[in-house]
Amino acid sequence: MEERQVLIIYTGGTIGMVIDQETNTLVPFDFEKVSKQVPELKKFDFNVKSYSFDPLVDSSDMHPDIWIKLVEIIEENYTLYDGFVVLHGTDTMAYTASALSFMLNNLKKPVILTGSQLPLGTIRTDGKENLITALEIAAAQKNRQALVPEVCIYFNEKLFRGNRTTKYNAEHFRAFRSDNYPPLAEAGIHIKYNYPYIRYKTMNGAFKVSRKMDTNVALLRIFPGINKEVVKAVLSVKGLRAVVLETYGSGNAPTQKWFLKEVEDALARGLIIVNVTQCLAGSVEMWRYETGVHLLEMGVVSGHDMTTETAITKLMYLLANTNSVEEVKNNLNKSLQGEIYI
Repeated sequence: MEERQVLIIYTGGTIGMVIDQETNTLVPFDFEKVSKQVPELKKFDFNVKSYSFDPLVDSSDMHPDIWIKLVEIIEENYTLYDGFVVLHGTDTMAYTASALSFMLNNLKKPVILTGSQLPLGTIRTDGKENLITALEIAAAQKNRQALVPEVCIYFNEKLFRGNRTTKYNAEHFRAFRSDNYPPLAEAGIHIKYNYPYIRYKTMNGAFKVSRKMDTNVALLRIFPGINKEVVKAVLSVKGLRAVVLETYGSGNAPTQKWFLKEVEDALARGLIIVNVTQCLAGSVEMWRYETGVHLLEMGVVSGHDMTTETAITKLMYLLANTNSVEEVKNNLNKSLQGEIYI
C-alpha cells in the first residue's frame, strides 16, 4: 500500500504563533519547521507536508478571494494528497468551512479546518491536540477510501460538518458547536466515527471547484425597536442581490405595516430574502405563527435550519453560479452539501 500523504495549509491564526523571546510578543513561526513544535508528527504512519500563505491572513480579514485561493491550492494538490488540514483563525472559521463545502464539488477527500484558542508555542495550548487529531482524521481510510470525505471543523475532541458549525465561545477551548446536526466523530482514547451522519453521496462524479462568489449579500438582524430607516437602508443598498434576515424563534418578525412594506417592496425589486433564526438550535417554520406567515406569503425564502454563516456563503455561491433568481430560490430549498435538513 502506498504511503498516505496529508497537506497542511496554514492560512494564519493563533495556532501558528510562538513567543518571541526578545520582544515577548506573539509572532508566526515557519510552518516548514512544524515538527519542532509538534514532534509527535514524526510518529505518524503517513507523510505530512505544509504550505503557508504569504502573507498570512488574520481571521478577521478573511475574504472570498482567500477562499478562492484555498480551493485552487486544494485543486492543484488534489491528486497528490489523501487529505487536507486547513489551519485557520477561529473567528471566521465557520464562514470558510461553509464556503468551501459549496466550492469543492464531488469532494472525495477530507478537508479539515482547525485552529486553537492558545498558540502552539504556549504550555497549555489546545493547538497541539487539535492539529494531531485533525491530521489523523484527514488520513483515515478504509479500503483506500476516506472515512470522512467532507469539509469539516475539528475542535476540542469533536468533528463537525463545516456548514453546520458556528463559533459560540471566545474564551473556552470548546469554541464551536453544531446544535442542529450531530458530530461526525468524537475523539477520546479512540476516534469514534458517527458513520450514519457522514455524507458519502458525493462519491460519484469528478471533483471540481468553483472560483466564483458574489458578495452582493447583506445581513439584517432584527431586534425590538429596530429603526425603519435602518431596515430601509439595508434593503436599498445599490447592487444588493440578497439579504439574510435573522428573525426570532422559528422565523418570526415584526408585523408593523412599515416593516412588512419595506420587505414587500424589496422583494418586488427582485431582492432575495432568506429567513434564518437567531437561535443556535432549531429551524425556521414560517407557517407556525402569524408573524412568520406574513413573510412566507410575500415570498421570503425559508432558511430552514441553516446557520447564518451557511446562509450567507450559500447565497454568495448560488448568486455567482446560477442563472436566475428562481434557480437560486429553488437551490436554497435544497440540501446541496448537507447544510440543511429537508
